[in-house]
Amino acid sequence: MEPSPRRRDADRTRRLLLDAALVRFTRDGYAATRLRDVADDAGVNVALVSRYFESKEGLFTACLTKAGDELRRSPGEASLAAAPAAIAAQIVGKAGLERPYQLLLLLRSSGDERAEQIRLGVLRGYSERLAAAAGDPGLLLQAQLVLAATAGLVLLRRSGLEPLAAASEEDLTAPLRDMIEALLKP
Repeated sequence: MEPSPRRRDADRTRRLLLDAALVRFTRDGYAATRLRDVADDAGVNVALVSRYFESKEGLFTACLTKAGDELRRSPGEASLAAAPAAIAAQIVGKAGLERPYQLLLLLRSSGDERAEQIRLGVLRGYSERLAAAAGDPGLLLQAQLVLAATAGLVLLRRSGLEPLAAASEEDLTAPLRDMIEALLKP
């Protein structure tokens, strides 16, 4: 009896490529990221990038979309009272470094016009939902200040600035609550 051919797990391969690309694009930037390195990091053949994402631009767009989906599931869908804990969880990254990498990716410019539209749309949508959660869509600027402060927290944590780098979700929640309450008062 001949051994059966090895079955491919397309979803798993796609997920491995996305996870590897997310780290590479965030750490190295769009221009310096090579598809061969992404495939090597994922432990798959580089041809599979084209199969699942068509191109480097397609892979980057998929990473932005994944990051945006994660961001969409955070504070904007929660009440304003729940926003500080949700933001702290995102900054700390309960699932390891995945969430902070996703937020950092949303801060990087790619040079690709479509990817930029997605990136800015995700950031704009997040701040619009945060302002709406505050009960006043006119607080968009203040909501974007919360987003900017959150992005700064992620950047400084990644740079190793202590005690911020070691701060827990619980450590961050109260100061975030104070900041959000101060900025998003209708």
